Amino acid sequence: SDHMENICGYLMKYTNLVTGWQYRFFVLNNDAGLLEYFVNEQSRHMKPRGTLQLAGAVISPSDEDSHTFTVNAASGEQYKLRATDAKERQHWVSRLQICTQHHTEAIGKNNPPLKSRSFSLASQGSANSPGAQRRPSQNAVSFFNVGHHRLPTGKRVPIMQPDHLVDVREMMSQAEGQQRDLIRSIECLPASGHLTSLDQDLLMLKATSMATMNCLNDCFHILQLQHASQQKGSLPAGTTISWLEPKISLANHFKNGAAQNFPAEINKPASVREEQSIAEPCQLTREPEEINPDEELEDICDDKEDDLGAVEEQRSVILHLLSQLKLGMDLTRVVLPTFILEKRSLLEMYADFMSHPDLFIAITNGGSAEERMIRFVEYYLTSFHEGRKGAIAKKPYNPIIGETFHCSWRMPKSDVAADAATNSSAHSPSEQGTLPKDPEGQAEPDYYTVKFVAEQVSHHPPVSGFYAECVERKMCVNAHVWTKSKFLGMSIGVTMVGEGVLHLLEHGEEYTFSLPCAYARSILTVPWVELGGKVNINCAKTGYSASINFHTKPFYGGKLHRVTGEVKQNMTNTVVCRVQGEWNSVLEFTYSNGETKYVDLTKLSVTRKRVRPLEKQGPFESRRLWQHVTESLRDGDIDKATEHKRALEERQRNEERLRAETETPWCTKYFLKDGDGWVYHKPLWKTVSAAQTQQTDSN
Repeated sequence: SDHMENICGYLMKYTNLVTGWQYRFFVLNNDAGLLEYFVNEQSRHMKPRGTLQLAGAVISPSDEDSHTFTVNAASGEQYKLRATDAKERQHWVSRLQICTQHHTEAIGKNNPPLKSRSFSLASQGSANSPGAQRRPSQNAVSFFNVGHHRLPTGKRVPIMQPDHLVDVREMMSQAEGQQRDLIRSIECLPASGHLTSLDQDLLMLKATSMATMNCLNDCFHILQLQHASQQKGSLPAGTTISWLEPKISLANHFKNGAAQNFPAEINKPASVREEQSIAEPCQLTREPEEINPDEELEDICDDKEDDLGAVEEQRSVILHLLSQLKLGMDLTRVVLPTFILEKRSLLEMYADFMSHPDLFIAITNGGSAEERMIRFVEYYLTSFHEGRKGAIAKKPYNPIIGETFHCSWRMPKSDVAADAATNSSAHSPSEQGTLPKDPEGQAEPDYYTVKFVAEQVSHHPPVSGFYAECVERKMCVNAHVWTKSKFLGMSIGVTMVGEGVLHLLEHGEEYTFSLPCAYARSILTVPWVELGGKVNINCAKTGYSASINFHTKPFYGGKLHRVTGEVKQNMTNTVVCRVQGEWNSVLEFTYSNGETKYVDLTKLSVTRKRVRPLEKQGPFESRRLWQHVTESLRDGDIDKATEHKRALEERQRNEERLRAETETPWCTKYFLKDGDGWVYHKPLWKTVSAAQTQQTDSN
């Protein structure tokens, strides 16, 4: 009781995307179990601007920073708040949690059970609501009647016995059938008229009915666990209880305007059964495979993502999905509809960042440390434009664990910018002696080869590792990226957590770099991609660094896709180069000597990557793995693409469940865990070092 004092003070409250964060005066009323806020302290004796009941609430410190926390009320309302520092946050969080616990326990002890009631859909709304006004003669009440069964008065619900689980499952199956009928009835409504399938109330009904069924399934799962625990006494570690029937899938309702099919296993296409029957990856060969670049052919695939048709047709599905999301929700485990997918895996998207290999190779040709840092910044800023396929924001496939992607580029040596001071010595015999010689004594090719490999090394959290190297120029880049996505209202934000390191072995230099955040904006109209955030590039050996800012567009005015940056010498704090422009249009580089260089990204030549034909790829290489989904999307068959995608995801879940039950760790193929990161198993810096050691020993 000593900690149950009323506290008050200023906190920042997140209002909306337009207004953002605002200072508000908050009061914790312990006696009433209320969190109230006012515009300022002077208005605290007036009516509060907002009030949250704390009974049943959840108080959650945020992992974004040490200042932010959320108050999630049992009603579904949420306050996102920010204190001035970590100490103040802890003070508020602890007091709120004590008050919440006190009033939650009081409700359980003192309040009688809630009475059952029977009501219709629109009885909860006001007769003055816009929906009621626009359809006085026919509304949702006259079309649907949702009722709750009454329990016999004066009787308590008996404790569920284990042998009653079958009866419960049967009742839930009936409820799921009724819920599917409800969804079909809504989706079969006309697209225009008094009551349509896009009616806001009906979209909300679809979302809440599905959420209810998912909640019931979760409760039933708990009963199953209790049943198993009573039978066995205790559950061994790693035990998984299977569902008697699959949980209701969100994807089952993504088709709008037609009845859904729930085919049996025998009715599935052969390709789907093949996807589900591929053996556990660790039971296949997990030994690293050496890909011969001569087997790769120039890629002829050119899937531009400029088609808005599917997005326009399925807008009600997007509305349906949005109705189930909350601001700040982590989207890592949310299954998104198939029609918003790109026709490539995220691993291949990382490869497309390397579409200007001439600029990549030219980095090591810089005659000085300053020039090499500037060349790296130029390459870095030009890589994002080609990484996007068209102007429409679509999402690449989420790689499944163990998925890999291989490709390479061939770059004529004459097309790579060289420095006069280093060009004559770049291919000297002494340097070439450290690399493996052609066993057949063939003439050296007139092109450079850049090889690329990526692997999905983790599923939760989703982490990808990728590596690229040019053996002839003794340079390579190794990176790992954890993609964290969040729902931001009318946008989706993706944070790229991780680090990359570029190794220039001829100079003994390492350049560490990070990646910007990405945002899918205007997801209800014409979705588009925006980059935002600050990234840093550092070279500890030379003392040069670069700071780059990707600017998001202000709400009013301002340019799209703006980027600014500067390269400086840390020892002298001297800026040697400034850059400004748009990362998908024109960049302007201004050097310390007054010279200016313009780079028009729309006119830069793109080198097509080389990929092995599908028939030569392994079963877990991206294009072969997702080939049926990609083909269905190209044909415009969203239902078929969804079925193939679901089969792959279900197989991944089954494999993950099996590994948990058998306590079998996942075996990566090309990347090894190194602290908090992942490193390619045979990086060029080890190969060159070993070759130099061998040459020294032979001499």
